[in-house]
Amino acid sequence: MNSPKALIYCRVSSRNQEEDGHGLESQETRCRQYAEARGYEVAALFPDTITGGIDFMKRPGMVALLSFIDAQPDERFVVIFDDLKRFARNTRFHLDLRDAFRARGATIECLNFKFEETPEGKFFETIVAAQGELEREQNGRQVAQKMRARMESGYWVHDAPIGMRYQTIKGRGKMLIPNPPFDGIIREAFEGYANGRFGSQAEVKRFFESFPDFPRNKHGEVKQQRVTDILKQTLYSGYICSERYGLHWLKGQHEPLIGVETFQKVQDRRAGAAKAPKRANIGADFALRGVVCCDGCGVPLRSSWVKGKYKHYAYYLCQTKTCDAYGKSIPRDRIEGEVGEIIKTLQPTEALFQMAGAMFRIAWDARRTHALEAIQTGKQQIRDITRQIDTLLERILGATSPTIIQTYEAKIGDLERAKAIATDQLAKHTEPKGAFEEKLELSLKFLANPWKLWESGQTTLRRMVLKLAFADRLRFCRIEGARTPQIALPFKVLGALDSVDLRSGAGGGT
Repeated sequence: MNSPKALIYCRVSSRNQEEDGHGLESQETRCRQYAEARGYEVAALFPDTITGGIDFMKRPGMVALLSFIDAQPDERFVVIFDDLKRFARNTRFHLDLRDAFRARGATIECLNFKFEETPEGKFFETIVAAQGELEREQNGRQVAQKMRARMESGYWVHDAPIGMRYQTIKGRGKMLIPNPPFDGIIREAFEGYANGRFGSQAEVKRFFESFPDFPRNKHGEVKQQRVTDILKQTLYSGYICSERYGLHWLKGQHEPLIGVETFQKVQDRRAGAAKAPKRANIGADFALRGVVCCDGCGVPLRSSWVKGKYKHYAYYLCQTKTCDAYGKSIPRDRIEGEVGEIIKTLQPTEALFQMAGAMFRIAWDARRTHALEAIQTGKQQIRDITRQIDTLLERILGATSPTIIQTYEAKIGDLERAKAIATDQLAKHTEPKGAFEEKLELSLKFLANPWKLWESGQTTLRRMVLKLAFADRLRFCRIEGARTPQIALPFKVLGALDSVDLRSGAGGGT
């Protein structure tokens, strides 16, 4: 009678097993040596890379093996395993799989266990299978306990979200760290959605899609669900939330990509609580766009390039249909030239800088005092929230109604979020850093001659000068020119001091 043909089944349940000597290749080698020693011809190899704690019919390799046997009912097969644990680590699945092989007339041989069809053999086999299931469940429990303990210590243990990756840190294990360039993409998406640059989550999706390397699904798509999952991921704000482990706004050990305040703004927008307008593109060629208004209607002037016979020309114009200046263009050089002349006048005399220095000193001290008060208030707020959380935890211990317990837990989650926001805001209320003289020098350089920055011609610097020098938008009449602007407080005060006798502190009049 011919010897049965051998079918080799190999399985690993993790990548580590493949790399530490228990991989598929080493299993196959041992099984082939076993088959050769017994004179079996190896007909096929069936590998699996999936845990043994599930139904064997959900293992692709095992399904293929059984189908291979079904397709050749007249052949005799012996199925070889390198270890009984590769067979099944669940007692019920083990017995069901044994029945499946018996029904097909296939025998089973294992390198470290001898299958016997005697009552004693079946009993011992059942005990060994139950022991394997016990080990699997104990290992699972141990892993879950370790994961919970690490999560409670502020370390994320699940898959890293887009924009972050794991790195092993000496003494701390695997930690989340920013993962360029995706960390910058995620940060820009949050900030853009928070400030209204992106008007909807669909726009955030298109923003992600604009980057060819941004992670996509197997069809090469960025699904809307992925966008939603990203925008509600608290890890980006430096905090950990987990319903599975009952963690609410636990401060994480990793570096955040965004602030809690930005994260909360995004959640408010997602919930429809905030409607931030989409920010218009100010353009790189028009420093006054959005800053200069039409004197007739008070609406900010628009800007455009107009093609002439030989070159393009830059213009500002009013586009309010009910305005007398509607559609009438004003050369860019004329408006920006007149505004530049106004800025030239914002140059205090040298004699006023001692007074300006004293003003800055007062403002500096006031800011320090305010910061200290804000810090004390923030710490008290955090203490109050902590006491409320402790009170609710005590009530949970004494509660018997599941509904009441659930209500308390939801309230604790809200308080933990409020505590996280308060902590984030507290971190921003710091005393002014650096020497007063160093900061004063930078400020006075700007006050001494803002014209130098304007004269650079750089749109970014010009817009900064406009923001710091004027208290409101400038108004411009296409016929009469620029109207008298509202000067910002520092220049207004220094200008008023021109009429003050610095030696006596009295007005210049008699």
